[in-house]
Amino acid sequence: MTDAQLLDRARDWLAEDPDPDTRSELTEVLRRAESEDQAALADLADRFTGRLEFGTAGLRGPLGAGPNRMNRATVIRAAAGLAAYLTAHGASGGVVVGYDARHKSEEFARDTAAVMRGAGIEACVLPAALPTPVLAFAIRHLGCAAGVMVTASHNPPQDNGYKVYLGDGSQIVPPADTAISDRIDEVGPVSGVPVAADWQQLDDSVLDDYLSAVAAVVAAANPRGLRIVYTPVHGVGSAVVERVLHDAGFTDVHIVAQQAAPDPDFSTVAFPNPEEPGVIDLAVELAEAVDADVVLANDPDADRCAVAVPRPHGWRMLRGDEVGALLADDLLRRGEEGVFAASIVSSSLLGAMAHRHDRPYQETLTGFKWIARVEGLRFGYEEALGYCVAPEIARDKDGISALLLVADLAARLRSEGSALQDRLDAIATEYGLYATDQMSVRVSDLSVIADAMCRLRGAPPTTLGGFAVEQVEDLAVGVGGLPPTDGLRYRLADRARVVVRPSGTEPKLKAYLEVVVPVTDGVDAARIAAVGRLDAIRADLSAAVGV
Repeated sequence: MTDAQLLDRARDWLAEDPDPDTRSELTEVLRRAESEDQAALADLADRFTGRLEFGTAGLRGPLGAGPNRMNRATVIRAAAGLAAYLTAHGASGGVVVGYDARHKSEEFARDTAAVMRGAGIEACVLPAALPTPVLAFAIRHLGCAAGVMVTASHNPPQDNGYKVYLGDGSQIVPPADTAISDRIDEVGPVSGVPVAADWQQLDDSVLDDYLSAVAAVVAAANPRGLRIVYTPVHGVGSAVVERVLHDAGFTDVHIVAQQAAPDPDFSTVAFPNPEEPGVIDLAVELAEAVDADVVLANDPDADRCAVAVPRPHGWRMLRGDEVGALLADDLLRRGEEGVFAASIVSSSLLGAMAHRHDRPYQETLTGFKWIARVEGLRFGYEEALGYCVAPEIARDKDGISALLLVADLAARLRSEGSALQDRLDAIATEYGLYATDQMSVRVSDLSVIADAMCRLRGAPPTTLGGFAVEQVEDLAVGVGGLPPTDGLRYRLADRARVVVRPSGTEPKLKAYLEVVVPVTDGVDAARIAAVGRLDAIRADLSAAVGV
């Protein structure tokens, strides 16, 4: 595209941009580009070469003007495409829209509702900025044909996103994503998209119903002697979690004041993801000050749950696989029926646990759009702090109900003179220590990831960390009945395993490592051995990836 064509495209966008904020932003970039400012021209090229791709994660990207950014025009087009898809498929029922507290989230939600009404589809908006699980619950609870959640989850503050669910309460999967994307491509000028203002603003009853359902996940008579520190990491979880815990009988709850109120700039953290180093430091400081039993955290849209526990030499953040094992172990020991499921990048321990308890186990692709669709699901989790403990409430990861179940388990264990870490040690003793870790490489050029995957396919390693590579599975051709996806799985000797894949939501190449160490000389010795084995695998894999 020539500079002249680029400038014309930007001017055309500016002429119909409905948002004064992005109009002002683009006007300034255009002014500099028209003066042949090379940085401004490069900025325009990034904004106007292509558009945000609508896929199984919906839309997600940085805020700003242009088709390759999240903005009101992009959202109006996406909503119009979704409305056309629903109409073409004769979907009955309206669309419910939720939003978090990020910049522009409420505007995007209102635009979506207005477009739905303009297309003749009933539309309602949740009463306030609320957690994603409330939206997932509301879809089936209200009998809607679809739902939209405006959120970028734990992405940096400059991002926003647009997550789409259909009437079954699950996120879209192929071929619906492609069909909706095709409809978006057919949308004409934004100024010609019909809109109407007669959408419904819901009252608090839908939130009340969600909270009542979540409270019923645990038994009211269970012990409640637990001191909790909680942080919503500047997100929308605080008021909801505080009420859930109170209604369930937990009264000794301490909220991290600096992170309690929704803050779209996430002022105390670099990345608002509890997995990132430093994010729960304030919570740990408070936990040490009040002598807490457990630290619980959500990500900004509260669909993920993080847990930290006290150790002799300081607090330790539990890995997502460890929390998944604790929750599954509790449900299995209570005799819960149904299918237990985890994604291919999560620990294989869940499969061993389900087998031991004679319960069906199913492996899925990454993402709760797949986990939530498992027929007969009782419990599903993914290592990235996502847990579905009550699929009858939300067919998605739900950081609120998972948090309550963790608190309930911790309180029961405390009443017996035990703790979450003790239970993890007992699980390791029973099944062997399944230790997991990650290797993640963030890039600015996505071709780096494609080149790395090409290298791994062309010259697969024969050993990793001293473990022989016994089998290489290319997930792109479909493995074990799973749909094709870009990824590689290496099955190593002694039940070790590595999965390498591009991230679906961030510019990262991610690798998921697992080793299984028998507990013969105590759990601590097994953990030390596991660290050494994981480090050796990581070093060899890093060399093989070449990034």
